[in-house]
Amino acid sequence: MDERPIQLQVDDIHLSFGGVNALMGVGFQVYKGEIFSIIGPNGAGKTSMLNCISGRYHPQRGRIVFEGREITNQPPATRAEIGISRTFQNIALFKGMTVLDNLLIGRHIHLKTGFLKGGIYLGPCQREEIEHRKFVEDIIDFLEIEHIRKKIVGTLAYGLQKRVELARALALDPKLILLDEPMAGMNLEETEDMVRYILDINQERGITVILVEHDMGVVMDISDRIVVLDFGQKIGEGTPDEVQKNPDVVRAYLGAEDETFLGR
Repeated sequence: MDERPIQLQVDDIHLSFGGVNALMGVGFQVYKGEIFSIIGPNGAGKTSMLNCISGRYHPQRGRIVFEGREITNQPPATRAEIGISRTFQNIALFKGMTVLDNLLIGRHIHLKTGFLKGGIYLGPCQREEIEHRKFVEDIIDFLEIEHIRKKIVGTLAYGLQKRVELARALALDPKLILLDEPMAGMNLEETEDMVRYILDINQERGITVILVEHDMGVVMDISDRIVVLDFGQKIGEGTPDEVQKNPDVVRAYLGAEDETFLGR
């Protein structure tokens, strides 16, 4: 893993809301092409860290560097443009629009045609739309959602909506994708499907994945490395085997050193 280039560097991140410290001195690095998971008990700061990486939150101290470029204070749109996309713990789709339209919206940062040419819809504008539609249709095939492509998102089952949200994140053509509890609320079959898609995104498309997930079986099975947070601080980092043997991590989850933790 150390032979891969560092794609994301997070250094000494401090984030607070009034008197509440959400993150205190958290740092780690993510290598290009890996599946990197952030775990911890409820309230540990996992989603806050994703929000710092995606630009939704700006930390009071520390820095975030993506592919050699500091992005600590850059807005979310800039981060999307340079290749960072995300899904949300609570589904954030346009429920009154079709699956296809939701995915096309995910391509908006790549639009180059100006307002006037777009209004006339000739030449470059037509070619650009055809190109974006081809890209979106490839994602639809990849995630096996052809049968719902024209369905209104709000009418779909929860598991399918989660898959559509993943598809929209892929529509940005990211280099790094942040997944915030993509398996939450899913049954066993839906979870297995989502795991397969995440692995395919990583292995077939070469996209780096940062995963926040409460299903420890999934995390331990698919992660290259894991960082563990507790009350806003990093208490462990390493491979799945190393993390499972870390007494601080075991204590954070169970309150005692019990190596039956995480299915051991």
